[in-house]
Formats: sequence, C-alpha cells, structure tokens
Amino acid sequence: MQILTTLPDLQHWQTQNRAQSIGFVPTMGALHEGHLSLVEASSAKDDATIVSIFVNPTQFNDKSDLEKYPRTLEADLAMLDTKNVDAVFAPPEDVIYPSEGFKVPDFELTDLTNVLEGAYRPGHFDGVVQVVYRLLDLVRPDRLYMGLKDYQQQAIIAAMLRQSDFAIQLIPVSIVREEDGLAMSSRNRRLTPEQRLIAPTIYQTLQQAQADWIAQFLPTSIQAKAISTLEQAGFQVDYFEIVEATTLESVELFDESVDAIACVAAYIGDIRLIDNLQF
Repeated sequence: MQILTTLPDLQHWQTQNRAQSIGFVPTMGALHEGHLSLVEASSAKDDATIVSIFVNPTQFNDKSDLEKYPRTLEADLAMLDTKNVDAVFAPPEDVIYPSEGFKVPDFELTDLTNVLEGAYRPGHFDGVVQVVYRLLDLVRPDRLYMGLKDYQQQAIIAAMLRQSDFAIQLIPVSIVREEDGLAMSSRNRRLTPEQRLIAPTIYQTLQQAQADWIAQFLPTSIQAKAISTLEQAGFQVDYFEIVEATTLESVELFDESVDAIACVAAYIGDIRLIDNLQF
C-alpha cells in the first residue's frame, strides 16, 4: 500500500496503474466498517483501489465541529493496510486548495442543496462539491464509491457527475449498521454510554415509519409520529422528512409508485446524528 501526499506522488501512481480500472473512496479519516465496505466494493469491481484521507475545512459551517473532528491517520492507515487498498492519498490542504489555478464549474444543484441538511448547514454542500470535484479531477478514477448514510450527499454528487465532463461511475454502497441498528459514523465514538443506548432509537423510528408507509399512512402523519417518538427518547430533531429519492422533494401523499426515502437528523446532547431508510 503506497502513501501519497503530493501531486507528483499521485501522478506517478496513476502512471503505474494507467492500464487498470481505478476505484476511488474519498474519506475524511476516522475510519470504521462503513468506510471499509466501500473499499471492499471497489476491490470487487476494480483492478486498483485508492482511498483519500482529507479533513475538508470548507464543508464545516461550524468551526467547533471541524476542531472536534477526530484525526486518526496512523490508525486509519493500519486499518486500510489490512484491506485490498493499493494507495492512500493523504494530501495537505495546499494541495487540495492551491492559492491559484483551481475553480469548480457552476453546477445547477440548488434544488438538492437547499433542503434537508442544506437548510440546517448553510454552505456545507458547497464545500462537499468543491472537495469532491477537486479530488476527482486529481485522481481521475473510473468509479467513485460513496455510502448511502449521507444520502443527500451522494444524490448531489450524482447530479454533479451528470453535469460534469467526468466519465466516472458513481457506485452507492448500502449503510453499514451496528448490531442494534445504529448507522456507523465517526461521530458515534463521541457518544457517552448513556447516549449510545438511546441512539438506536433513530433506526427503530425509521423502521416504524417504513411500516406506516406500507400501511398507507399519510406522510405528514408518519413524520409527526416519528418526531414525537424521537423527542420522547431525548433527541432534539432538526428534521424527519419523507422525500422523493432523486429530487429530494417532499412527498405529501402516499403513492406506491414513488421511490420514497425517509431522512432524519437529530441531536443527542451536542452530537448530531443522521440516518435514512428507503421505502
């Protein structure tokens, strides 16, 4: 496994692997089994797999959240070394954001970026699009692997790819969960033992919402019931929304032909957790 930190390092690795298909897994480190599932998906499809580790400052609208984000590079590298990873790209900030010569094209993404997470984290998805575009421009993979836990994020990147000149296939990978249903996240390690016991209520609430959808309850009724359940468990809910999977538009009436997904974001203490479940 090669560790690449500079553009010449990356370009040399690309030259070595030019004849092979390349799978790319972008991360911000603090790796867990969810990230490793992306690596495994890439290893199954591609000849070579490259993982990036870069804590992107432009997607944190709360600077204290950026400061608290765990940086565990040595542990991350040790974890990746046990998997079929060919290279890790772990650049400093000035490689990703040079002082000149880098500009993201204008993409039409407003309808996707202003809802759900975008309504609560202004500027977040601008930073996500900026860093993913930059990484794709540098790495030039054949396939990009992203987890479905950050559902809105992968929907936005899918739209960006459709509007870009990149010939890159986006491969969404299913959410990896703990045994009690909690979606794996680097934020989970910040939960207290008491909070960790309560956290699986999010997934349980999503499962109940799915059952209510199948029973053809009104989406507004499902939403109200879910928020009430979470608040009673001790969460402060930012949103619980049922949306159409591609456009992220709110679903107002039950329609079995609609590809609906429930998305939730809620605080337990000062830790914000997100999850989703496709109906």
